[in-house]
Amino acid sequence: MAAKVQDVIMLFGDSITQVGWSDGGFGARLQHVYSRRLDVLNRGFGGYNTDWAIPILEQCLATQDDQQYVPKIRILVFWFGANDACAKPSPQHVPLPKFIENIKHAVGLIQSAESPYYSPSTKIILVTPPPVNTYQLAPELSDRTFDTTKEYADGVKAAAMASESKVSVVDAWTAIWKAAGEREGALSKYLSDGLHLSPDGYTVVYEALIETIKVDHPSLHYENLQPVFPPWAGVDRANPGPSVQKKDIFK
Repeated sequence: MAAKVQDVIMLFGDSITQVGWSDGGFGARLQHVYSRRLDVLNRGFGGYNTDWAIPILEQCLATQDDQQYVPKIRILVFWFGANDACAKPSPQHVPLPKFIENIKHAVGLIQSAESPYYSPSTKIILVTPPPVNTYQLAPELSDRTFDTTKEYADGVKAAAMASESKVSVVDAWTAIWKAAGEREGALSKYLSDGLHLSPDGYTVVYEALIETIKVDHPSLHYENLQPVFPPWAGVDRANPGPSVQKKDIFK
């Protein structure tokens, strides 16, 4: 078992999160810039909607009783909607009002003082589903529509506004739509199959996520965090032990 050394950023979402460590993905880029400061955990579950994901989130979060023994989640990036927005009769479909309530419930697990998972030091960033390119969608993905996905993106923002405490939002839908010049056909540069992101699409979301952290949670931006352990030049070569002790970078 690894020791409690570095706190974490947890990425919690569907397949778009799951493949975030692929070539050009956003997860690997996050881990690179946060190296030696925060670990990045990928908790992406391909095909999942928010109905199925909430029970998993409850297993991924430490209870208040256990939080002292495990790394703290400093940032939770919650990214769902691409599957919830499927049209009926898809088993992945979650009605929009229920989708919004699911997100609010997920936020409440962390922000509500009555929750067994209450963690006031955790900052939550919700990410909207990206637009879909109906000209590009494979047959097995054709139960998504451009307009419906936009409604679910707006639902993420509605859930954030309804939260009791501040919740940040990365509007991936709008950022990618604008990058494509607001032309559905041009979305093929940012989507690999009409739904999942290409390296260019992940770049757009990564940059928006980093900017959101910088503006909303500046103390957690990688440029403002010191390494947990000192640079090699600060090591006492004659007696390295005392000079390489872990620092609490969140004091």
